[in-house]
Amino acid sequence: MLAARGLHKFSRSSKFLLHKLVPVMPNLEEPHCVTLEREAYLHRRQTKNVFQGDMVNGALGNARGASCLVNRRYSTAEFTNKFLRSIPGSVKIVEVGPRDGLQNEKEIVPTAVKVELIKMLVSSGLPVVEATSFVSPKWVPQLADAKDVMEAIRNVEGSRFPVLTPNLKGFEAAVASGAKEVAIFASASESFSKSNINCSIEDSLTRYSEVTLAAKKVSIPVRGYISCVVGCPVEGMVTPAKVAYVAKELYDMGCYEISLGDTIGVGTPGTVIPMLESVMDVVPVDKLAVHFHDTYGQALSNILASLQMGISTVDSSVSGLGGCPYAKGASGNVATEDVVYLLNGVGVKTNVNLGKLMLAGAFISKHLGRPSGSKAAVALSKATAHASKL
Repeated sequence: MLAARGLHKFSRSSKFLLHKLVPVMPNLEEPHCVTLEREAYLHRRQTKNVFQGDMVNGALGNARGASCLVNRRYSTAEFTNKFLRSIPGSVKIVEVGPRDGLQNEKEIVPTAVKVELIKMLVSSGLPVVEATSFVSPKWVPQLADAKDVMEAIRNVEGSRFPVLTPNLKGFEAAVASGAKEVAIFASASESFSKSNINCSIEDSLTRYSEVTLAAKKVSIPVRGYISCVVGCPVEGMVTPAKVAYVAKELYDMGCYEISLGDTIGVGTPGTVIPMLESVMDVVPVDKLAVHFHDTYGQALSNILASLQMGISTVDSSVSGLGGCPYAKGASGNVATEDVVYLLNGVGVKTNVNLGKLMLAGAFISKHLGRPSGSKAAVALSKATAHASKL
């Protein structure tokens, strides 16, 4: 349930209605039993075809039946719940696994494995795959092969491949390697800015203005990231006003999109919604994206709340890969498979084939020697394994 604090803000010129905030509560206009029956019906609709449809091969097993389940979408017209009607009809997913997902891995992942992962992600239909980062190998040795990765995917079509650039030197190296889009990253926390990029917030913004200016001259789009938008591992809670300030600065300097990141995963709808309202006062909602880590298991609820407020771009990482080398305790990003499963279930178009996405997740998880971090992928894989025995 939404925290009491911040509720007073919803009365001011916000399109966000209070009655839409609590999807788990019964509709007050109808008996509780009716709501339970609807939920049971929707669950049956989501799972009834598990033993029907085409075969999903490879890492998912030769089970008859999962592809219909994992790729089935429902039109929002099927739902009478007002909460579901308010979400966007389509959502762009920005896959950050190859960069944000792998950067924290201690064992160096071979370039060939990274390239194959990117190709598999592209084949699943993801429109944007963040490929790598042009940072100093001293700070992020895992991404020291950025130039080689970009060379290997130079002719891969079907997706955009933005790369992270911390400064003008990184930007120039990225462009020289064929990058057609870059991203810059600031923080809403002064302490985290100093620990993550070794400079104050103001110094980082000055640095990034140089990057955006250079990018404009060669028509390279720039995406902006903001970390610690609700909490910082050093300072604790971060006020929405601080996030809004950094977001406006990035937007004004030319970033076409601002991704708001809950770096340590402490956010809930009770803290995410006030933050989004504050940012939306200074940056158009269609220029915003959300980026949630799932440390406390709140990522999907935060995404759903964000979608209801008009956000239509979501960052995620295949198999839940990720973390942050400078944020102690931060777990992986929300799993792309879980996000797609959620969006499929509420009728939102993504153009992503969940079966193929799961294959990509299984591929990288096998290489890393650990189970997938996606609950949806694990559950669906078990379902196909069970079906194959029938």
